[in-house]
Amino acid sequence: MIKRVSTLIIRRGRSTFQNDSIFQVHPSVSQALAENRPVVALESTIITHGMPYPHNLSTAREVEAIVRAQDATPATVGVIEGKVHVGLSVEELDFLACCEDAVKVSRRDLPFVVSQGLSGGTTVSATMIAAHRAGIPVFVTGGIGGVHRDGENSLDISADLTELGRTPVAVVSAGVKSILDIGRTLEFLETQGVCVATYGTSKDFPAFFSPLSGFSSPYQVCNPDKAAQLIESALSLGVHSGVLIAVPIPKEHAAAGQHIELAIQTAVAEASSQGITGKDVTPYILQRVNELTQGKSLEANVALIHNNAKVGSQIACALSKRMKNRKSSGASHRPAKQSESGVVVIGGINVDFIAKGKTTTLQFGQTNPGSVCQSYGGVGRNIADCLSRLGHRPVFISATGADSHSDAVFSYCKHMDVSGVTKLEGHSTATYCAVITENGELGLGLGDMDIHQQITEKYVSQFEKQLLSSILVCLDGNIPASTIRYVLSIAKQHNINGEDVPMTCIYDWIAASPYTPVQAVEDTGRPSCYSHLPSRRLYKLYVLPNSLEQVLSLAVALSRPILEHLHCLVVTLGENGVLVCGEHHAGNVNLKPRKQRKTRKLCAAHYPALNVAAHETMNVSGAGDSLAGALMAGILQGRDTDACVRMGLLAARMSLASPHPIAPVLTTESVEPDRIENHSWPKPTFMWID
Repeated sequence: MIKRVSTLIIRRGRSTFQNDSIFQVHPSVSQALAENRPVVALESTIITHGMPYPHNLSTAREVEAIVRAQDATPATVGVIEGKVHVGLSVEELDFLACCEDAVKVSRRDLPFVVSQGLSGGTTVSATMIAAHRAGIPVFVTGGIGGVHRDGENSLDISADLTELGRTPVAVVSAGVKSILDIGRTLEFLETQGVCVATYGTSKDFPAFFSPLSGFSSPYQVCNPDKAAQLIESALSLGVHSGVLIAVPIPKEHAAAGQHIELAIQTAVAEASSQGITGKDVTPYILQRVNELTQGKSLEANVALIHNNAKVGSQIACALSKRMKNRKSSGASHRPAKQSESGVVVIGGINVDFIAKGKTTTLQFGQTNPGSVCQSYGGVGRNIADCLSRLGHRPVFISATGADSHSDAVFSYCKHMDVSGVTKLEGHSTATYCAVITENGELGLGLGDMDIHQQITEKYVSQFEKQLLSSILVCLDGNIPASTIRYVLSIAKQHNINGEDVPMTCIYDWIAASPYTPVQAVEDTGRPSCYSHLPSRRLYKLYVLPNSLEQVLSLAVALSRPILEHLHCLVVTLGENGVLVCGEHHAGNVNLKPRKQRKTRKLCAAHYPALNVAAHETMNVSGAGDSLAGALMAGILQGRDTDACVRMGLLAARMSLASPHPIAPVLTTESVEPDRIENHSWPKPTFMWID
């Protein structure tokens, strides 16, 4: 039985962050992000609640100036009349500094403040949300919140800590204020999975005004590059938690630390006796400590914030440099022609819910023990994701609803060029739910994919210029047939021909499942929507396996009539590997489009799958997409057939062991066939097709 076949188109580009009705990005920040230059996010509660006027305004301006002096772009975050601003103008900074009714805005407060059109300063948690939404990986603040003293009874724990546990932004701070329970704060950060490292020569964890708290960080980074390396690793792993870089206050300003600590103890006692609780505690104590120390605490506060801004900017610059070097290193393996044309992918985006049972069989009609995780898939998205991680960064054309699922998708896909993805009011983002058994077999799948029908010919026609300049076009076969006809007609209309013909991959085309294999070929071997299909095309076909011998025989028999119209056919066989069918050339199947020849000798090569233990299989939804994407990346790099298929098999194995359809740790190095000894690779079985 034929299960499915599909299509792709790809072009190189960059991701963009677009303003919407709530989030507004300052032009200087947008431009820096678009040009991949370092940006540093800054909070604004220090402006609205941390210091009196005019010290708050002068400090904010000084901090931004320090960031610019380190060749980074400052992005102070604040809420003004219900809009979350990422980057503030001079007038907006002045407004917040003088705003007497400003709200202290944490994650909890954001919905209300926005809905009521209020203004306020963002705390660490709210600033992290905005920074992550804009694609800014480094955020500088004074000190983070934590577990309050007696927090084991009051449960007064700052939202900063939980935000660090779920938002992948690196926070550079002077540790935790000593008015808090530092030991329990570090324990809570560990529970949240937050990587904590002290910046400098020791692991001593700083206590804001003092470089010593009596506690140690788990790790230590000695310079900006080491800190950037840590952040880059956290982002690459896709663990979706933040990193805390604790920077001790400069020694020349720490001398007054003991005097300030005594004032803090007095202020804490006064707050308790006056019944001050919750979010009012910190502002009261800071103001009271400033009075008791006759301004010395304010001077130390400003000094450590200045130092944090300098260190954080240096880290952001080092991180930007590392990421640029990695991209250029990946690009060096591509053919020179890639930089002149590119790749485009047209297809669907899904929010996936993967439920894995803890038993080998699932009992329907009752609750089965297992685990459930959320990820982001869709055939088109998966292919574009895979190619992006392998250095080709295609333009991705798709559609989502204007809903919370869409916001989550855009946040997760910030490493991709999603400038071709439209949000549609009144529609729902596609969702897919898969239930798999303990050994990784699919038990049941349900999908709401209606939005894919909105990837129309009219919408795709806006990208005609990109299509014409592509060297690879990939169409997800789940999009409307009229859209597929349009893309293929563009190729025919402009006479895309000869040795330089761009590859077109039709991928994930659904054949009617009630058909027998023979009927499927007779009825859909050349369906009407593909009536103009040129013969030089790369296709992918799925066949449901029975025994390996039967499947190979069936796939070879099916391929013969289909190859009358296609250049190459790739058949995935699950645990039995992959079968590549097409024209014989140089002892193997030729994957690269060539001018049509009157006679072709057809052959097939079967490649066994790489071993994956059943208990290691976490997600079966993206293995085929990973294989296809990596195989295409190999073709774009000019690799031979063996190398291309091996790249695909390595990517598929990584996908199976990841909770995500495309493994976040996928890189060009991880799918390099040469990293496995040649004699360790299973040998392909070669056969002729009559």
